Amino acid sequence: MNGSIGHSGAWAIAIIMIVLVSWVLYRSLAPKSWREWASAGLVQAFIIALYAEMYGFPLTIYLLVRVFGLDRSYLNANLWSTLLGVGELGMMISMVLGYLLLFLGIGVFAKGWRQLYRARQEQRLARGGLYELVRHPQYTGLLLALFGEGVVHWPTIFSVAVFPLIVVAYTLLAHREERQMRERFGDEYREYQRLVPMFVPRMAQWRQFVARANASAVDSAGGK
Repeated sequence: MNGSIGHSGAWAIAIIMIVLVSWVLYRSLAPKSWREWASAGLVQAFIIALYAEMYGFPLTIYLLVRVFGLDRSYLNANLWSTLLGVGELGMMISMVLGYLLLFLGIGVFAKGWRQLYRARQEQRLARGGLYELVRHPQYTGLLLALFGEGVVHWPTIFSVAVFPLIVVAYTLLAHREERQMRERFGDEYREYQRLVPMFVPRMAQWRQFVARANASAVDSAGGK
């Protein structure tokens, strides 16, 4: 790997992205306990490694070429475009799919956070909207966004290796939060746990949610 690799060396952009995304992360998650800080720290390391490779130095491609002897006529900082051997097309496909998951995850995270905030203000259990599909839509959105950006769009050795650890960390954090919810809401929350999955919605629940959303849209249009 004697020549330069495209889409690398832009350290100024890497630093800007790391600072911006980290600020949004800590502002949104607002960690308080050491477990929350530890989980957020894993995400922080994921973000730093991801954007350092995306815009700075393509460590994953370097290791594949130098250590594992990857032989490709075309090398790009994006792993998928290099491994598939389709150049910019491969990068564009992974970028589009990754961004779709990223923005979907951000939307789920934001909507779940707003619903939880309203429920806490009213001192009630959040059960409507996205909470009909999963018990922790904020974490579902976060994991979906990280998967889209760090595994689909721009996979690196570090992001692919750390993503399962992030899943485990937030699963443990969710279990801890649910113990607190059972202490507060008792049988109401136990029944909610029985009916609604933690992170991944069941297909039947998803179909019912979409059907109700479509019915509401039709009713709203008819009312106009």
